[in-house]
Amino acid sequence: MSTAILTGPPVPGSSLEGDLRSLGFDVRTASGAEEARGLLAAAPATERVALVDARFVGHVHALRLALTDPRFPAAAVPGALTAQPGARAALLRAMTALDGDEDGPQPVGAPAEAQRPAATTVAPCEPLADRVATALDAGGTAVTRPELGSLVAAVPADAAARERAEAAVAAVDDEAVRLRSAVKARDGFFTTFCISPYSRYLARWCARRGLTPNQVTTASLVTALIAAACAATGTRGGYVAAGALLLFSFVLDCTDGQLARYSLQYSTMGAWLDATFDRAKEYAFYAGLALGAARSGDDVWALALGAMVLQTCRHVVDFSFNEANVDATAANAEGKAVVGTPTAALSSKLDSVGWTVWVRRMIVLPIGERWAMIAVLTAVTTPRIVFYALLIGCAFAACYTTAGRVLRSVTRRATRTDRAAQALADLADSGPLAELVARVLRRPARVLPGVLPFLIALAGGVVVVATAAFAPLKSPWPGYAPFDSPVLILGALVYVLTSGFAVARRMGGALDWLIPPVFRATEYTTILVFAARADVPGALPAAFGLVAAVAYHHYDTVYRIRGGAGAPPRRLVRTLGGHEGRTLLVTLAAALSTREFDFPLELTVLAAAVALVALTESIRFWMSSGAPAVHDEGEPA
Repeated sequence: MSTAILTGPPVPGSSLEGDLRSLGFDVRTASGAEEARGLLAAAPATERVALVDARFVGHVHALRLALTDPRFPAAAVPGALTAQPGARAALLRAMTALDGDEDGPQPVGAPAEAQRPAATTVAPCEPLADRVATALDAGGTAVTRPELGSLVAAVPADAAARERAEAAVAAVDDEAVRLRSAVKARDGFFTTFCISPYSRYLARWCARRGLTPNQVTTASLVTALIAAACAATGTRGGYVAAGALLLFSFVLDCTDGQLARYSLQYSTMGAWLDATFDRAKEYAFYAGLALGAARSGDDVWALALGAMVLQTCRHVVDFSFNEANVDATAANAEGKAVVGTPTAALSSKLDSVGWTVWVRRMIVLPIGERWAMIAVLTAVTTPRIVFYALLIGCAFAACYTTAGRVLRSVTRRATRTDRAAQALADLADSGPLAELVARVLRRPARVLPGVLPFLIALAGGVVVVATAAFAPLKSPWPGYAPFDSPVLILGALVYVLTSGFAVARRMGGALDWLIPPVFRATEYTTILVFAARADVPGALPAAFGLVAAVAYHHYDTVYRIRGGAGAPPRRLVRTLGGHEGRTLLVTLAAALSTREFDFPLELTVLAAAVALVALTESIRFWMSSGAPAVHDEGEPA
């Protein structure tokens, strides 16, 4: 239960108190600021508190947006203010700073001693909630003011103004606005036109029955896992059922976010579940398809792993580019706003034509289009065709989006902020070996031209992947045992050196945002190549599990940064070895294995260790009080 303080004289016939109770508030009344301060101080320290002017007129959803959103320490609309426990002390300080405790307009011509001005710049005739909100802002506590659109929130000064406000409230359907706002403003074509028109009503149905977004998210995961199990049967009936269940899982995936926005049920657990279950669902379905194909004698594990590698690298490109440029307009060499680039101008021109917007959203194969394609092809074709289509579509989308971002980066003269540079360094996932190299080479790295760190990282990745793909797994020369293939190990050592050199300086270059994707692609592809070349039963499924475990760690890093909580602790990254350490370890396993069944076992042990360490720390963080109360708005591609 939360506490709401109604301030000012009561208004006969007002439904405000009932509206606040329907939002979960225990309502108290106060005649002025001094009494309100006392009631707020007496409320339990762990409760959310709110100040609401008794004359408030507006939609219930306007109050809901201002007073119940858990993401903001303090929020307000005209006539209403809320503070979560973390902002309670600042709220009381702001109220104490107000020199005067009368709420409402002062009579014209009142004596000077009766017209006590507030200590803030806001006129004392304003509602107490508005004056306190301004004082909070002035004191350094940010007050979020949600966009209301057509919703009404007002404190009428007289009876005529109240009538006009009530008429404005009656003219707008509060529930219709709430339903519309439950749907993401920007989404893919398939989601916008084929899912959201009815999934929003499913979200409302869930809300009215007390279901939470986390429960819907879990139901979506369970449905997708059942779909994967159906695909693993390898029968046509199983494939048809798998396709239908995958589509229904996506409906639930849209519903959980819409339910969260509809009922403002954002939570730390929800952030973790929604951020990771999408990946778990899709990649589990890949594994199900591979198992189903194996039942009919078609080994597509390499294609399944390749699809997972490509899709994960696409996401890293999106995340890395966005983190590098989210605040670039505030940081250029001249201190002025960064002007648009020719690429950005062309993009804006294309967006001005309605149909091109949807075409451009579809060709990047976002999650809705991608899952629809997978579901339909699973039902009517074979797993091999599904993976071929997925690889071709994702490869085209990756080339299209990356090329445009590279053009923007090389033509946009902007200085990257320290926050963005640190985010890129965190996304790089450098381990102790790369850190050691970076410390040794930090001085020469400072004089490198802007694009060279990216080229060094790319060259190192090409070397280790090329040696993994083409160097002999067994040495042609005698006397090298137990180092059966020293060329493999040499390639991995070159990668360790180039990885440390690439991150030895501040990551502020125009193309430095490409370094984390290069590292991801190198590590994952090296594992894939070794497992494919080993040609040993179980090697590719074990490699699939290892890449999935490592990818989870990388997604966890991304969503912590996106939530404003910073990257995982360095001790975790060092324990996991960093991308270069894991690449070296897999290379050593491939080079030193003396029996053919050793390599799959070694990959499995490494996958289990990475999963155990990464999951333990991730669960601890996302269930802690310090985790951000956010809800994943969906992947960018």
